[in-house]
Parts: sequence; C-alpha cells; structure tokens
Amino acid sequence: MKFIPSLLLVVMTMAFSGFSATAQNTSPTVLADKTETITVKVKGVGCANDLKDIAANVKKLDGVSSCEEGKMGPTSTFIITFNPAVVTEKEIRAAIEDTPGCENPNDRPYKVKG
Repeated sequence: MKFIPSLLLVVMTMAFSGFSATAQNTSPTVLADKTETITVKVKGVGCANDLKDIAANVKKLDGVSSCEEGKMGPTSTFIITFNPAVVTEKEIRAAIEDTPGCENPNDRPYKVKG
C-alpha cells in the first residue's frame, strides 16, 4: 500500500521536472537584425541608366535594404545598407560586376574599385 503513494510521488516529480525543462528549451531563438553600410566605388559607368541598373541589381540581393547611387563620373559611388548575416560584401561586389552593360547586355563593364 505504501508503494502506490511513493510511485505516484516519483511519477509526478519526474513529470513536473521534465515539464519545466521542456518549457525552458522551447523558447524561440531570435537573431538580431544587424545592418552595415558600405560605400562602394565603381569604374566603367557611362550613363545615368548604368547607375540605375547597378542599383537595381544590388537591391535584388536578399539582405540588401538600400542601394543609393551617387553622381556619375570616372568613378561612381554607391552607398549600400545590408545585413551581413544574409549577404556578404563579396556577394554585393560580385552583383555589381555581374550587371550587364547598357549598350551590350553581354558586356560586364563595371569594376569595383578597391
């Protein structure tokens, strides 16, 4: 007869200790959104449409929140804000250099400086 209350106590203790451990382990992990802003200099930009095409290509990347184009010149500047947990600077630079040229879509005339 003493066995049943003791067994019940052991089962309840195990159930509640497992419940609290489970409750602690099920909390969701939230990754902080961290953004970085970089300035990228690009050579080979020949017209205003080039600026827009490059910016549009960069904005297509997951993790890029903005890409502002500067003035056109021998070296044009882009200010890019992105989440480095999603996209890297190397991928952004590759997207710029992989943007087709205005005059010939088979050309890749843009080169990231530095």
